[in-house]
Amino acid sequence: MRRLFICLGLMLSLAACAVDHKFDSPAAVNSARFVSDEPPSITLYTVVSKRSGNGGHSGLLINGSERVLYDPAGSWYHPYVPEQNDLHYGITERMRKFYIDYHARETWDVIEQKVYVSQAVADEVKRRAIAHGSAPKSYCANAISGILDGVPGFETVHSTFFPMKLSEEFGALPGVSYRLYHDNDPDNNHGVLMVQKDDPEAAALIAARN
Repeated sequence: MRRLFICLGLMLSLAACAVDHKFDSPAAVNSARFVSDEPPSITLYTVVSKRSGNGGHSGLLINGSERVLYDPAGSWYHPYVPEQNDLHYGITERMRKFYIDYHARETWDVIEQKVYVSQAVADEVKRRAIAHGSAPKSYCANAISGILDGVPGFETVHSTFFPMKLSEEFGALPGVSYRLYHDNDPDNNHGVLMVQKDDPEAAALIAARN
């Protein structure tokens, strides 16, 4: 996958459930606002070990009045994606792909489970994520299941600490689509941040750094 990319020279650490809380300014959050053309949806990402089948991390993409990523106790970041207490703003399609590519590697797969919802439901999930705030180490699945528990349409999702249990219950929702991402990148690549050579957004990012 990454042979299509060039390195910006920004190094990231390998993700699991880590903790590094940030709180960028409201101005940064507002300037990064991204509204997707896709219908409102909630997407669960589960990082699963190829060796054991155990879940290593959970993240939640919330596409309502804007598209954001709730990554509780996560270590993923991008210098052009502002964050407030584990909620990342400005999740364009490129940034969504960065998130997946950061986690998928030779020992980890990424499960994507997506369900379409009303904008009101998506915005309610976002409000709950804001209210919950950052999560302690290893509390990723607990934080996500906690904000989904009680939301209309998510009746099969209950509080849990286990990413695979959360994935199982999320998968029982009506109309959920499923996709599995594989990547053979080595574990010791440290998650080097990449962008496509011929992408206009990539050109803008490179220009901003120079």
